[in-house]
Amino acid sequence: MLDKSVGCLVGAAVGDALGGATETALPEQIRARYGGWVEGIVPPYHADWATARPLAPYHKGDGHITDDTLMTHALVRVYARKRDHLDAFDVVDRLVPDLIERVVYIPDLEREGVAFHRLAAAERWLVTRLHHAHADPREAGVGNIVNCGAAMYMAPVGIVNAGDPAGAYAEAADLTGAHQHSYGREAAAVFAACVAAAAAPGATVDDVVAAALDLARDGTRAAVDAVVKEARGHTDWRTAIPALRAAVAPFDTVGEEYHSPGLGARRPSRVHAIEELPVAIGMLVVAGGDFRAAVLGAVNYGRDADSTATMAGAIAGALGGSAAVPAQWSAAVAEASRTDLVQPAATLAEVAAEVFARDRERFARRAERFGGLA
Repeated sequence: MLDKSVGCLVGAAVGDALGGATETALPEQIRARYGGWVEGIVPPYHADWATARPLAPYHKGDGHITDDTLMTHALVRVYARKRDHLDAFDVVDRLVPDLIERVVYIPDLEREGVAFHRLAAAERWLVTRLHHAHADPREAGVGNIVNCGAAMYMAPVGIVNAGDPAGAYAEAADLTGAHQHSYGREAAAVFAACVAAAAAPGATVDDVVAAALDLARDGTRAAVDAVVKEARGHTDWRTAIPALRAAVAPFDTVGEEYHSPGLGARRPSRVHAIEELPVAIGMLVVAGGDFRAAVLGAVNYGRDADSTATMAGAIAGALGGSAAVPAQWSAAVAEASRTDLVQPAATLAEVAAEVFARDRERFARRAERFGGLA
């Protein structure tokens, strides 16, 4: 359990840090900027990162984790406090206070502060709707920008429900009702299920794909299916990048001009999907489960590269355990980000064991009562 948890959460953080450098860029722009494919930790895409994007003056690259990992670690702390399954009310009671009160080091701002200061608009929605507007947590996500903001930090739900993809799906769907809706919420549930499937002993890439296709609904299922079918014809992430983009494009509302999405972008839909999760699963298939290849494929795919690589890294890390994550990368990311990447994973493994013991007791009581009925 500990090995799977470390592989998953450290793998997610490494993917996040590597992908942060290439986020929002297109594959051809990435190669032009770095003189070829990115194959490790690189400097920021914009050398003048502090002024190039005034609205988002973040020092991404150089091994810095982003809000994906900040949110993931915050969710682990929520699990550590409750020591049981989570629901939407835990978001308002435990997660939001963590985001607005707890001081943490924010690597891509290069200072300490509350995580809220680093969150994007779709994640600040949590605070607006739950802390200020006092919305019902179960439906607070309705009206938000539909994106991968909830999916990007759902790996801990998969670890707590290790070996039970359906349980992970249900818990993440409940939990993220406070944050997202439509296909953004669906992606969060499916990603948690993928991690739960990957964390099972002896799990394979096919097990992860099967869990995703079994549980996903509507456009999310169609997008995963289309991307996986295309991915099975590739073994090199370099050649797979344009093919996977073409496969997911019909389901993506953002469009080819990533910096200038149209009016239909990020709106609720039953036929569309976020781009990041299907591509992460696709890169996992192309890589045959290999961590390095899956993450580098996501990093060089560009667009929302940090979140895509976070998901690919979490699933590949859960499949292969801690040894799957290159130690050189994880050590460099931990040092650059001034963040202990292992401790949250160790804490989560302890919580997962406690939750399983609670589940076993709960099921025993139900079995006794049901037996009485029979």
